[in-house]
Amino acid sequence: MNKALFLARDGVINVDKVHVSRSDDFEFAEGIFELCRKYQSEGYLIMVITNQAGIAKGLYTEDDFLKLTAWMVEQFQINSVDISKVYHCPHHPDFTGPCQCRKPNPGMILQAVKEFDLNISECVLIGDKETDLEAGKRAGMPESNMHLYKSENQ
Repeated sequence: MNKALFLARDGVINVDKVHVSRSDDFEFAEGIFELCRKYQSEGYLIMVITNQAGIAKGLYTEDDFLKLTAWMVEQFQINSVDISKVYHCPHHPDFTGPCQCRKPNPGMILQAVKEFDLNISECVLIGDKETDLEAGKRAGMPESNMHLYKSENQ
């Protein structure tokens, strides 16, 4: 079985500027590449789990999100970090109704566990909101492996 580092995007990977959908507006959090290289060197797969309500709200398209994600993953590669997968929830309960993927629901984490044969008890989650940690808890991740973080740039 594998282990993974799960990262929320906005507020952990990048400065949360609310509904970021273009690379021009994307500002990487200080130290994020070093953090990921450390975990990667310890055998962790790097995964991103991100709520993207801006898609449901019509503020940007799924294609806009995918283009930004491809650019972000490329920036990680340039900095010697392999992102194994980016999971996103394009829903918002007020616009699309309930779903199992929107954090605090554990859908994105559970999908990664299945796809990558992860041992959830060895996985680590870093989020900037309580809903991130709740998703990890609902997925069965030990609370000691979940960390609340805000980038220093915020």
